[in-house]
Amino acid sequence: MDLGRFYDLTAAKAAAEEVKTHTHAYQAAYVRAYHSLKAARQVELDAVAAVRGSFDAQRAARRVDGIIQRELRQKGGQAGKTTWRFLGSVTHRGYIWRFDSVDALCPKVYEFADSWELAGPALARLHAAAVEKGWDTIACPSPEEPGRIEHLLVPGLGVAFVTSRPGMDYGKKPFRRVRLDAMAEVEGKARLRFQNRMTALLREEGVSALKEAKANHDKLEAVYNPYVDFDGVRALAAMETGRLLSYLG
Repeated sequence: MDLGRFYDLTAAKAAAEEVKTHTHAYQAAYVRAYHSLKAARQVELDAVAAVRGSFDAQRAARRVDGIIQRELRQKGGQAGKTTWRFLGSVTHRGYIWRFDSVDALCPKVYEFADSWELAGPALARLHAAAVEKGWDTIACPSPEEPGRIEHLLVPGLGVAFVTSRPGMDYGKKPFRRVRLDAMAEVEGKARLRFQNRMTALLREEGVSALKEAKANHDKLEAVYNPYVDFDGVRALAAMETGRLLSYLG
């Protein structure tokens, strides 16, 4: 499919230098953002590892056992399908979390108060129990560690399990709150406070770079948009959509 025919390349070449300037600027800003966010994550993981060593995992497991007995004891009669969706991530506006999606699907919410990424095993167990009982689930992984579930929704039961921490606060009164932070004996609090400040500063720098990247990308679009026949693109898209849908008729 030739989309190049919708560009007025001859006219666009007059703005070539401006296009190059904005392209290089937004690419460089993205590199700075990635470096800052990666550094923030490395500092954060060091703090998390220090706390995990004192976490009472058996106590947490007993709480999860009780939740499974109360909420996931009945069979669902569904396929046990898991849909993976991010509930939020870092953006040029900072971190954005769509807990409104949770409330729309699940009126009963269990909140895991978890400042140190301790809830992963608990949510993995809840996910496995729901699937085994035949409930479809929506599993929401951490955007910075996709192998770890941060939130779990079981719409068929109207039950959700969310993680809440500074910067990712559920912000509403849950049905139950499980205080995982209270199950860890935190040592070296001065060092942890320092690491938290460093993490926050590095993330702020990352968000600032993302803002700069977006601003330069917006400038780039403003330069080349006048030379694109968007009506032609939309007409072609509509035609191709109709052609594809005709195969399903």
